[in-house]
Amino acid sequence: MEQGSAREGARPAYAPGVFPHAPAERRIPESRVPEQARGEQARGEHTHSEPPAPRAVQRHSVRGQILDALRAALVDGELVPGQVYSAPALGARFGVSATPVREAMQRLAVEGAVEVVPNRGFRVSERGPRELAELAEVRALIEVPVMLSLARTVPAHRWSVLRPLAEATVTAAAVGDRAAYAESDRAFHRAVLALSGNEQLVSVADELHRRSQWPLVSNPATRRADLLADASEHTALLDALIAQDLNVVQSLVREHFTGADG
Repeated sequence: MEQGSAREGARPAYAPGVFPHAPAERRIPESRVPEQARGEQARGEHTHSEPPAPRAVQRHSVRGQILDALRAALVDGELVPGQVYSAPALGARFGVSATPVREAMQRLAVEGAVEVVPNRGFRVSERGPRELAELAEVRALIEVPVMLSLARTVPAHRWSVLRPLAEATVTAAAVGDRAAYAESDRAFHRAVLALSGNEQLVSVADELHRRSQWPLVSNPATRRADLLADASEHTALLDALIAQDLNVVQSLVREHFTGADG
């Protein structure tokens, strides 16, 4: 049901000021930053790889828009594990200054998605199968007992309300949109766990889920068939929850964590 090791419609239009080649007068006004800044390389200095093309985003704050775009690029494998990217270079591609890019990258560094390389930029973290397996194990320890408990107590009509969220994952999988699938996948899991009423549990599980969606260095791409297989598990899980079939619920969730992308 999620994307990470081997598996994860249409995006909204670019927000004003974030379109890659927007005219200068339409770009978001930003104060200029020094050419050489801590944690990134100066404009014009060679980077290890070309930054990815900017993605569609829709948040009001520039940093929020850039953070969403970078997270989508991580999931899609456009930000390549092991490669170094500078904030000025990425900012130029997004039509903004280096400042919001640097701030977004610092947030990703806290999450463990990238690491700061002094005087050069940010290196995308390299993850192996063991890390993904450990994340899957922790997620299973949290989510399996919660879902089993919910299956015993939540009435069928409350599960039925989640059907559109499950269908959204199928829609994203059908077009092979890994970033859209990752977001809809997390939305579905958040909605399921939210029925527990435990906000801290939802927050912790969502962060683990997000980390499990970053691609492995050895296999950054996810096939559309894998996405569709994961998406189908969402609807199957809803059917089992509605029927209060605890054996099927446990089997589906465990298989999802051990054989899926996070």
